[in-house]
Amino acid sequence: MGRCQAMVPERCVQDGSFPIPKLLIGKEDISQFIEEFRGFHAQFADCFSREEPRKNFFQYMAGQMSQLERKSIEPIAVNVEDAKVRAMQHFVSDVIWDDARILSRYHDMVLEDLGDADGVLIFDESGFVKKGKDSVGVERQYCGGIGKVENCQVGVFAAYASRHGYCFLENRLFLPEKWFGAEYATRRHKCKLPAEIVFRTKPQLGAEMFEEIVRKNVIPFRYVVADTIYGGSPEFIDAVEKTAGVTYLVSLPLDTLCWTQEPAIMEKTYRYGGEERKKRVLAAATLKPITFEKLAKGTNDYFWYRRKVSEGTKGPVTYEFMKKRVVLSKDGMPDKRVCLLVRRTIGKDPKYAFFISNAGRSTRLKILVWLSGIRWAIEQCFEEAKSDLGMDHYEVRKFPGWRHHMITCMLAHFFLWHMRIRLGEKSTSYYAIAA
Repeated sequence: MGRCQAMVPERCVQDGSFPIPKLLIGKEDISQFIEEFRGFHAQFADCFSREEPRKNFFQYMAGQMSQLERKSIEPIAVNVEDAKVRAMQHFVSDVIWDDARILSRYHDMVLEDLGDADGVLIFDESGFVKKGKDSVGVERQYCGGIGKVENCQVGVFAAYASRHGYCFLENRLFLPEKWFGAEYATRRHKCKLPAEIVFRTKPQLGAEMFEEIVRKNVIPFRYVVADTIYGGSPEFIDAVEKTAGVTYLVSLPLDTLCWTQEPAIMEKTYRYGGEERKKRVLAAATLKPITFEKLAKGTNDYFWYRRKVSEGTKGPVTYEFMKKRVVLSKDGMPDKRVCLLVRRTIGKDPKYAFFISNAGRSTRLKILVWLSGIRWAIEQCFEEAKSDLGMDHYEVRKFPGWRHHMITCMLAHFFLWHMRIRLGEKSTSYYAIAA
């Protein structure tokens, strides 16, 4: 594995809550790398019933962290000492893993190395381009990695960021609704899709992971961030709002409707089916709601604050921000009151981005600006796992194989963070263990 270069500077945004470090490990410090790797794996020994799967678990992850150009099962098995192709294929897709125990042990490790009361949960999805129709969940759908509709699988992921680093926490495979129809019954059977799995939208999968993280009560966090898919989902927002003390910042589209003042509501009496009924309606004098875009473009420059968010390759990256309390419109009626954060580019014909938050009035602008840029941490997780750990190299078709591959990618990525933390900040790059 070659040197992993971070896509962002160590201080992601200026004057935020805290900076997030880079994932860099020095080759001059890893004389005990393989021994630490064995120590890491020993903690999962009781998650497998026999010695053979334990050995395959070690070999598969060793291959993911090797210098192999292609990190699917066959090249890993061919190049890792004592590994066998068929045995590894069987291990990844057919052997029973104690997934729950593996993840429980893993989250304890995350708490130890990265846990922080001001931590941030980040939700996002990633696409994996695939050929054919036999892989579980594969369909022509939007693939964010290439920015267009393609034959692919899509995973929904939860990540964690703190002042100590960033890592994956959980994952779910998104299965298009048609996969649950009668015409896909044979594919579901061949792909070993568990019968208890039913259709879930991406935000519902995100909400499911969030609720599980809260229920387990291992990972400390204070903030939640997500993009528009999750921001526009009542299920996802409701799940987060049920958790006391959590502040969220989520994206919403420019055509979202709102009022800048609480609209007046009145009761209107009418008759239906011979019965007198009442309904809540907007008062006659109430102004119509306006879009986020119209609100932003009509806001005087006095209310905008210029902030540097990062140091790019061509110099400082700077935006202007404005925050305002607004009332969201739902089906033409007032919904919840939220804090609207607007970001715009500087110069002619500015481009806008919109975020809402349940943050209180006393929340400083710098915290919201910081949260608006912190999704880079999960993007960095995807970049590092795909470019260096073979996250998108897999060729498994069955549901257990997809799930197991993603778990090993999460563990391998975290192991590198553990090494960085153990070796200290003097490290500058990392290299693979010998396969």
